[in-house]
Amino acid sequence: MNSLVTSASRRRLRIALPALLIFFAAACASTPPPATNLQAAQQAIATAEGADAATHAAVELGEARTKLSSAQRAVAQEEMIVAARLADESRAAAELAAARSGAAKADAVNQDIKHSNSTLVEEMQRKTGDSR
Repeated sequence: MNSLVTSASRRRLRIALPALLIFFAAACASTPPPATNLQAAQQAIATAEGADAATHAAVELGEARTKLSSAQRAVAQEEMIVAARLADESRAAAELAAARSGAAKADAVNQDIKHSNSTLVEEMQRKTGDSR
């Protein structure tokens, strides 16, 4: 009798163990939604928009928005790893847009200052009669 119990227990264990392993593997494999990544991308896009990136870096800002939309679709399709990668790419593109916008604004200010300096030099030369 003892060997019958042991044999039946082993059979159940052989059936139950693989099922349990599959269950635990599936539970570990499910990745949570990349909420932090999505939030960082949204914030970076808002910052870029505030930096006037739509005017000075429209291509990069558009890429950031497109990648964020793709990340949100990936979350809906439960592709969390892809969603996290796309959200990170969106954030990077938005940060690039903000940086390019800042550089374009700084360049415009620099050009204005150069023009003002040239005008001042010309005015000073005209008033003093100096022709350099």
